[in-house]
Amino acid sequence: MDFTFDVFAKTRGFFKAYLEELSLAQLNAIPNGFNNNIIWNIGHSIVTEQILVYKLSGLKPNVSAAIIEKYKKGTKPDGKATQEEVNEFKVLVFKTIEHTKADFGSKVFSNFHEYTLSTTGNTLTNVNQAIQFALIHEGMHAGYILALLRALKV
Repeated sequence: MDFTFDVFAKTRGFFKAYLEELSLAQLNAIPNGFNNNIIWNIGHSIVTEQILVYKLSGLKPNVSAAIIEKYKKGTKPDGKATQEEVNEFKVLVFKTIEHTKADFGSKVFSNFHEYTLSTTGNTLTNVNQAIQFALIHEGMHAGYILALLRALKV
């Protein structure tokens, strides 16, 4: 899993750079033809990893319930993310994945509730699969962010 966590760190590095380099207006902008924005894609990626890995393992996620509610599957951005949220995500992009890596190494994930993915129909049966799928999911959203950047002409 070292490779998987290394790729996570690199993807999260891109996310942090966007959070630091783009204005709040750019992060919140929803271009014509799109149904979400850059900040939502970043928040959704963080939340999804926490849900897939921690919640499905019966453990408490390392993000607040409020963030989970705002960015979980099925939500849409309101275009009103605050600078405080941006600042929180700047910390969470690395803190969450580092925590997951440490917990994985300490074998904290002893239980897992199977979950069938709505996107592919595959069923996650263990935390290894959840972590690997979370990375795939994050890669899809990283690509979506690139499309948003192009649409915003950033």
